[in-house]
Amino acid sequence: MTASLLHDSPRVTEGVTEPSVPAPAVWRKAARILVRILSTAGMVTAIGAFLFLAVGPRIFGYQTSTMLTGSMSPLINPGDVVVSVARPAAELKTGDVITYGIPVEDHRVETHRVIEVDRSADGTVTVRTKGDANPGADPWTATLQDDTVAVHTNTVPYLGTAIRTLRDPLIQGALTYGAPALLVGVLLAAIWRKPTAARRSAS
Repeated sequence: MTASLLHDSPRVTEGVTEPSVPAPAVWRKAARILVRILSTAGMVTAIGAFLFLAVGPRIFGYQTSTMLTGSMSPLINPGDVVVSVARPAAELKTGDVITYGIPVEDHRVETHRVIEVDRSADGTVTVRTKGDANPGADPWTATLQDDTVAVHTNTVPYLGTAIRTLRDPLIQGALTYGAPALLVGVLLAAIWRKPTAARRSAS
C-alpha cells in the first residue's frame, strides 16, 4: 500500500524554474521602444510641418504667418500659425481678419480685424483695423496696394511656438548631437547584450 501511494503521488522536480527576463533587459527594451516611438513621431511631425509650411502654400495657394502678440486673443493666440488665402480687395468687408503690412514704423506684418472699409472712385481700397483684444482701433489707415488681400481662414494652435523652439540654438544643438549619441548608445547596448545572451544560452 505504501509503495502504491508513493508511486501515484505527483513528482516534484527541484532546481527547475521558468526563465525570467532580467530587469535591466526589460528597461533596455522599453527604452528602445520609447526611442523608436519618439523618433517616428518626431519625423512624422517634421515632415508634416514641412509639407504644410513649405509645400502646401505653393500647391494650394494659402499663406502662413506666426502670431507674435496677444492682440487677437482668444481667436488667435501668441505662437499660433495664421492660415490666410488671397481674396480680391474689392470683396473685402467689415469683420474680415486680414494679414497685411502696416503703413507706419517698420511696416511689419499684422493680423487684425477690419472695422472699416473705404473704396474710392478709382478703385483704391483703404481699411482701418483693430485687434480683438485691444481697447481701441489701430492708429492708422492702411491703403491696400495689391488687388488681393490675405484673409484669415484657419488657425493652427502652437505650431509657431514649436517652430521657434526648434530654431533655438540649444534645441538645435541637442537634436544635432544628442539624437546621434542616443542612437549610438542604443546600438552599443544591443552589441553588448548579444555576447551576454550567448553566454547564458551556453551555460
